[in-house]
Amino acid sequence: MIKLKKPLIPLILASVLFIFFAFKKDYFEVAKQIEIYTSLFKELNMYYIDDTNPAKLTDNALKHMLKDLDPYTKFYDEQGVEEAKINSSGEYSGIGALTKKVEGKLKVVEIYEGLPADDAGLKVGDEILKIDNIEIKNIEKNDVSSLIKGAEGTEINLEILRQNKKYSYQIVRKKVEMNPVPHYQMIDDEIGYISFIKFNKKASGSVKSAYKVLKSQGMQKLILDMRGNPGGLLNEAVNITNFFISKDEVVVTTKAKLQKWSETYKTKNEPIDLEIPLVVLIDGYSASAAEIVAGSLQDLDRAVIVGERSFGKGLVQRYRDLPYGTKLKLTISKYYTPSGRNIQELDYTNRKDDMIPKFSDNARNAFKTKNGRTVYDGGGIEPDIIIEKPETTIATKALYKSELIFDFATDYYYQHKTIAKPQDFIFTEKDYQSFLSYVNNNSSSFQTKTERIFELGIESAEQEDYKTDIQSQYSDLLHRFAEEKMKDLSVNKEGISEHISDEILSRYYFKKGEYINHIYHGKYIMEATKILNNDQKYNQILK
Repeated sequence: MIKLKKPLIPLILASVLFIFFAFKKDYFEVAKQIEIYTSLFKELNMYYIDDTNPAKLTDNALKHMLKDLDPYTKFYDEQGVEEAKINSSGEYSGIGALTKKVEGKLKVVEIYEGLPADDAGLKVGDEILKIDNIEIKNIEKNDVSSLIKGAEGTEINLEILRQNKKYSYQIVRKKVEMNPVPHYQMIDDEIGYISFIKFNKKASGSVKSAYKVLKSQGMQKLILDMRGNPGGLLNEAVNITNFFISKDEVVVTTKAKLQKWSETYKTKNEPIDLEIPLVVLIDGYSASAAEIVAGSLQDLDRAVIVGERSFGKGLVQRYRDLPYGTKLKLTISKYYTPSGRNIQELDYTNRKDDMIPKFSDNARNAFKTKNGRTVYDGGGIEPDIIIEKPETTIATKALYKSELIFDFATDYYYQHKTIAKPQDFIFTEKDYQSFLSYVNNNSSSFQTKTERIFELGIESAEQEDYKTDIQSQYSDLLHRFAEEKMKDLSVNKEGISEHISDEILSRYYFKKGEYINHIYHGKYIMEATKILNNDQKYNQILK
């Protein structure tokens, strides 16, 4: 037993008391706010004049509590927990169709090849009116998924509307596996291509399987396409990076408020290929785990990164269990690539109302790769070779948010019995002019923020009996807006055409058709192929 000297005892007691009261102060504040909320909630539910919905009140309170933090910190009820499990595991039982509710209508937006919805004859663009005799208009948006999914082997009855005619379908649910590698193929005698869209539990295994198949077909160089990949499981990012770099290399480091959640992730296995020339494709929708793979391969000078600057999500989340099967997913740390950079773009800590500052607006810090190349933090992963494209205009953003491209593609499908094979299909100038005519005839279906403000203004004027005086000026303004919108769309003509082409191809050839078409006509893959065919340029970029 150690005997403490008397002068040390008061010092130790003081330290303990300081820690105790510091903790107690924080605990008291938390306990105080919980007590206020509990009392208010009880009084509201007991004495408010009308009946209240306790679950809805709580849900709204939680959403408002979290909305001023980052968008990745979320509360999940029991149903949301199940959805999260499905996304993580990559499998569920259902019909193999993706749906979306827009303005009260439930539309089929994607059909998975060879699964029950496809076998039954459902089409993209179909509007689902009833699910097992339950009318869609009576179903909450969040409840639709649970009605469509169910136990394997059980039957679901759908009533759908297609081209103004009603059809009924009986479909037997089946196990659906969400493949993180929707397409891979040899581009030529040497270059292989793998499209990789999600980091679920099947991710690394699927990428490895695709790699082995391509290798057996003579692959000597590889394009790994992570455009549009929103990320997912961090350990899967480490595993995939490990395929191309040595064992015991640092892939990513996380730094958290709690030291036990600060970790360094190293490669644990022997690589499958240290020599194969590698190009990684990214864009503004490549985020999180996708940025870990791209950032680590760039920092370790193992791949040439091609495309657009990535999204910039340098935050790590973890699930925490809550009562009654609910969970909280919260941001617990930031991640750093091997060179030491954090590529988080949006500064949620210093947000002001709806304005969120960007780290890239300030001076970005320089870091060095393994070979001494300069890379920067803040604002995502900047590619070694940037594919230039015009900035997306306000009108184009409004168009993408609308359903016009989707609806045009649906009409196109029913007007054209067949189209060229994916590798040969081109959305022509004549097709684009037809689309513009379609937009002109449905211009009210997509509005810019300015148009919405003016529309609210005319509604207010009507209520105050001023409409007659300003109606003609308002009509002139609407006409001017329409003209300006069409001009704005022309700036992004190439991107819009690609969006429409993808929508059309998916109707005839599923998602696979889009990937095949991009291989033969996409400028990203053309640029990647050009680099891989130029050994001198490839090595010069990395060394």
